[in-house]
Amino acid sequence: MHALRTFPLALLLLAGAVPVVLAQEHAHAAAGEKLGTVHFATSCRATTGPQFDRAIALLHSFEFRAAIAGFNTVLAGDSSCAMAHWGIALSRWGNPFTSSLRPAAQLQLGREAIDRADRAATATPRERGYVAAAAQLFADHERTDQRSRIVAYERAMGELAARHPDDTEASIFYALALTAAARPDDKTYANQLQAVAILDRIALHQPDHPGLAHYLIHSHDFPALAGGGLDAARRYASIAPSAPHALHMPSHIFTRVGSWEESINTNLKSIAAARRDGSLAEALHASDYMMYGYLQTGQDRAAKAILDGLPAMAAKFDPNVVASAAPGSAGVFALAAIPARWALERGAWAEAAALEPHRTAFPFADALTWFARALGAARVGTVVTARASLDSLREMQERLARAGEGYWAEQVDIARLGGAAWLAYAEHDTGTALALMRTAAAREDRTEKAAITPGPLAPARELLGDMLLELDRPAEALAAYRATLEAEPNRFRTLYGAMRAASLVGDQAAAARYAAQLQVICQPGDVPGRPELAALRSRR
Repeated sequence: MHALRTFPLALLLLAGAVPVVLAQEHAHAAAGEKLGTVHFATSCRATTGPQFDRAIALLHSFEFRAAIAGFNTVLAGDSSCAMAHWGIALSRWGNPFTSSLRPAAQLQLGREAIDRADRAATATPRERGYVAAAAQLFADHERTDQRSRIVAYERAMGELAARHPDDTEASIFYALALTAAARPDDKTYANQLQAVAILDRIALHQPDHPGLAHYLIHSHDFPALAGGGLDAARRYASIAPSAPHALHMPSHIFTRVGSWEESINTNLKSIAAARRDGSLAEALHASDYMMYGYLQTGQDRAAKAILDGLPAMAAKFDPNVVASAAPGSAGVFALAAIPARWALERGAWAEAAALEPHRTAFPFADALTWFARALGAARVGTVVTARASLDSLREMQERLARAGEGYWAEQVDIARLGGAAWLAYAEHDTGTALALMRTAAAREDRTEKAAITPGPLAPARELLGDMLLELDRPAEALAAYRATLEAEPNRFRTLYGAMRAASLVGDQAAAARYAAQLQVICQPGDVPGRPELAALRSRR
């Protein structure tokens, strides 16, 4: 898809020209709704079976608001259906890949649904196993940390799946729990590989199951595994095209392998569907992924359309509304990330330094703006602004640590180190600058990005390469860029830096390969485009 074709559509979607229709719970079915094929056996009244299966299909695609409405439809036909309450509880838990802590009010709603399920007199022993497992997510949440509850749920689902080997739904939910419980610092990917083995076996017999394709994508959403998720990524959107998240989710794999046009195309569809359903957090989340794809391919006009459409979306966005997979925090994150990406990916350091920070309930999202300001200010030599921005990053890191948000506290501290490295460089302390940058890169290597983002605003090892290149150490810079490409393939700035570094060390063959790779990636890019793109085209 070329910029000439994508730009007007992106502008229409993000500026609000596509109407938002808050449909009734059954409207899509009447219009030929397609959510995939799921059958979940329950002891509930037989007449509620089709409604229950539809609600489960929605749950498998993380369409939580619609799933809750579906389960309530089941309860209207059978008030004693324990599994409808169980489905509501899992929907209240929300996206299992959300890295931040759930608020107490959300957990209380989930626990109330579990309590109602537990009181249902007609539930079978198998169904009580599902309820007891889900209860672990909410049990004693006032005193038990979230990580412990997630692991307890994973174990309980494993025991349930073992007791009922013929219940494929138990195995599918167990596989999901395995991947959701994986530690971000476990580079063996043991949980994910176990989940993939379970899902692959079932998928042979249920190719149209939305959860199988969805969870295979999540289980492969890591640099070392991403290639194995391409088949699921290319099937999921056609399995459940009525679900906005099913249209977005393939872009997680497309981003991991650097297939930018595939990512852009599927997110365009997701944004339209999310706006149709009033799922603005999902639309913003997909917009961030689409912005990332446009910027990697040099389609800056289309990226600017996304940026220009943000105020209209922000005016309608309520972070307290959870409709789809993306929680309110994902929408807030996208609102901060998109302007920061626009500046940093183009090397517009003065623009980055001038970004306007906002204080929200999500410090890890606010930190994106402060990091971009710190990096931009350091690059243009405005050390006072850079230092103040770093102070804000430290304050946010401390807030997150005090709140028990260990993952995000680490991510913000990595960003702070990167900004501090470039401040030291601006102050001509190159020894400190390199030491800080190497520390940030090593710490980033040990963790994983959250599903909320397509990638770091500026990968730490790429920033190390940039610094080494400026210090006239191209061989070391080239090694840093190559290492970055292992985790972030087909990144424009990394490839461009690698091309320059290879040329400076005299490896013209490698420089030509990087240039050719960039030229293919940027075929749909603007003409003449940003200066780097124009220089790249002059090599032909």
